[in-house]
Amino acid sequence: MPHFFISSKDINSDIAVITDSKNYHHIARVLRAKTGEMLTLIDENQTQYKVVIEKIDSKSITTKVAAAQKSSHYLNLQLILVQGVLKNDAQNLVVQKATELGIKEIVPVITDNCVIKQSTAAQKSAKWQKIANEAAKQCERSDYLKVLPAVSLDDIINSSDYDIKIACVERTQKLPMKACLRNIKVNSDDKIAVIIGPEGGFSARELQLLEHAGDIYKVSLGNLILRAETAAITALSNVIYELEDDTELH
Repeated sequence: MPHFFISSKDINSDIAVITDSKNYHHIARVLRAKTGEMLTLIDENQTQYKVVIEKIDSKSITTKVAAAQKSSHYLNLQLILVQGVLKNDAQNLVVQKATELGIKEIVPVITDNCVIKQSTAAQKSAKWQKIANEAAKQCERSDYLKVLPAVSLDDIINSSDYDIKIACVERTQKLPMKACLRNIKVNSDDKIAVIIGPEGGFSARELQLLEHAGDIYKVSLGNLILRAETAAITALSNVIYELEDDTELH
């Protein structure tokens, strides 16, 4: 069923009016929805509404709420992907799949081996956010993933914004991620940053920085050397599997 983000201000009693131009265009022009058809709407409070279209005019769509409930389509971890910026298609794939996995934020990181530089990353940020927004609708998650401005790896290493930092450094670490995760105790509001390098991995300088960072877990994803986009998806999936409470899985 089509899934669209709205504001709680758009709900008045049992009537929901869709006025956002992008939602309107998608529903009325792309889907060519008709009166009597059903939609799923979700607001910033993660309340999900099943609605029936009652009227479509030139700029808005009036619907009647048939049912409302708290959405369960979210990840029960404050998980952040810190990703060395990849080439176009690979970066787009990572943004899409991270959104589908329920990740809260992506922090693009400019590293020594990044092909994409900071000025280019800034220009692409809006595109990455659009990809994330579309993926959020497709997988019916109840919140948006945020694509943050690009920073340097030094910024991440020195940041106190994260409660747990895990860096995947394949060639220098023997500690399996699974063994690391099983020794980590996580509170529901802990922010967990998973750090992945770009194509070509981290430079020798960056590996030294990571090695000397006492608050960063350095782990391996196994014996094989993975592509950066594969490593990101694998690492995030491992964290979700090990740290999200089984009773809270959605």
